Amino acid sequence: MNEPGLPERIQTERLRLILLTRADADDMLAGRRQDRWHPAYPRRDDVDAASMVTEGDCWGPRHVVLGHQAVGSIGCFGPPADVDGVPETEVGYGLVAEVRDRGLATEALRALAAAADAAGVRLRASVAPDNQPSLKVLARCGFTQLRGTTEDGELVMVRPLP
Repeated sequence: MNEPGLPERIQTERLRLILLTRADADDMLAGRRQDRWHPAYPRRDDVDAASMVTEGDCWGPRHVVLGHQAVGSIGCFGPPADVDGVPETEVGYGLVAEVRDRGLATEALRALAAAADAAGVRLRASVAPDNQPSLKVLARCGFTQLRGTTEDGELVMVRPLP
């Protein structure tokens, strides 16, 4: 399969989604801070995402940047793979508590989903059934198909290609 790609930077009205560099990942994994990061960033999930950084992988984790500060992360858990004849990959996202409830997760996921659509890649997400805020974000972003559950009991939601 000829691997489709995402742009290096994705921009919305309020946000920039910028790929983590190897240096960013190294700082996150070592517990070092950068001035351009919100005081509560990176969260544990962001550090976990940093462990997946592969130089040159446009599907990897990205900083969610609001103004001049990284306030969360979004990205895929690796390049797309063929699922029933369609390239597909899993997406994850999260924000620091201080900036939640402003529509930023929805804005970031819509932008990443639009770029994935343009590349012909279907997205899926796993979410705890009691995580109502994330379920609402997924619904607003078109994740309408339930594909079952993970071993951990998370719902697997899929966003069909347009």
